[in-house]
Amino acid sequence: MIDIQLLRDNPQLIIDKSKQKQVTVDAFALQKMDASNRELLQEVESLRQKKNEISDQMKGGKPDETLINEGKQLKVELADREELLKKSESEFNELFQKIPNLALDDVPVGETENDNVIEREEGEKPQFEFKPKTHWEIGEHRDLFDKERAAKVSGSRFVYLKGGLVQLQFAIMQYVMDTLADERIVRKLIDENNLDLQIKEFTPVLPPALLRTVPYVASGRLDASDVTYKLEDDDLWLNASAEHTMCTMYWNEVLSQDQLPIRYIAYSPSFRREAGTYGKDTEGIIRLHQFDKLEMEVFSDAKTGFAEHKLLVAIQEYFMKQLGLHYQFIRKSTADIGKPNATGIDIDCWFPGQERYIETHTADYMTDYQTRSLKIRTKNDSGMEFVHTNDATAFALGRILAAIMENYQNEDMSIRVPEVLQKYLGGKTTI
Repeated sequence: MIDIQLLRDNPQLIIDKSKQKQVTVDAFALQKMDASNRELLQEVESLRQKKNEISDQMKGGKPDETLINEGKQLKVELADREELLKKSESEFNELFQKIPNLALDDVPVGETENDNVIEREEGEKPQFEFKPKTHWEIGEHRDLFDKERAAKVSGSRFVYLKGGLVQLQFAIMQYVMDTLADERIVRKLIDENNLDLQIKEFTPVLPPALLRTVPYVASGRLDASDVTYKLEDDDLWLNASAEHTMCTMYWNEVLSQDQLPIRYIAYSPSFRREAGTYGKDTEGIIRLHQFDKLEMEVFSDAKTGFAEHKLLVAIQEYFMKQLGLHYQFIRKSTADIGKPNATGIDIDCWFPGQERYIETHTADYMTDYQTRSLKIRTKNDSGMEFVHTNDATAFALGRILAAIMENYQNEDMSIRVPEVLQKYLGGKTTI
């Protein structure tokens, strides 16, 4: 959530910035609710003080009847005021938490994702002496995945990955883990991008795939039951992406300055209902209800939060260039960056079999929006401050497998293995 002081000082800014994200916020009404709650809290505290004073007077002897009656009356009045305050604060907090994070000033203002800005293109589109196939044509021909049998046992938008495609996925996973654990590569990317950051590698994590409601709501990532799967008999949601159980990891904790930055690379199966996308990307393995994902998560102090975002973006581009994939670098508009995000970028990879670009990466900087609700803080010379969070895709594995299949295909629908991955497949060059 945002800093409440901003609501007290500049409600119009909240209205204007929320409107940029297509969210209507009556910040002036919320400002009045906050003021009323503070007055009510003062009343409650005053009544508590009087109650304590009467309790002190009643000690050590037979209390006066008038004092007893006054104490009883105060007890009733205090209970009434406390209940009213509890209800009023609950109503306020529910509305206050709906306010999205304020986009940074350099984020393009837009009404839809169509207002995202393509800043540049990197790499070359592959050239073929034949008409390139889609990844699902290749997968079906080579028996690399089976959606029909998955639909039989699990429903639509599930898949069995098979054979060489499974081996390729595990090769990508090990490549990412090795790369992000290599301090030399992290140093190289920090230096090349002129970032004032610590040289510190990423720690691999296998996070839980289930998340309770309270921390999920606090993260700003719970996207209702039409997007996220809820377990019917439990207070648990299926993880929609690894960063959802990663950003909540230090819920209600104080991190020391020596710990920061904390850089994680997490692997998790992820689950999305994909409501509202029926008829879109139904072929192949681009948009599934269950998919595997490698996600980077960083906890830092406020000074280095944006620089950490730049580092994650640099890592994403490094991966794409190492794989030799052509892509667009996209600055997301205010309409597309998401509720908790202050800024974000996408990388869209070229898919020659479909003759279009498809998103393979996203990187999001949340400032302290998540950590205010999650109460994740750090202590420095100035006192307590909220930690800043970043998350970014290393690889959404289904999408990058599909990208490799289409970009590295041969005419016989075999698939060349990108050079950086060959050592992870025992030197195999073709699937």
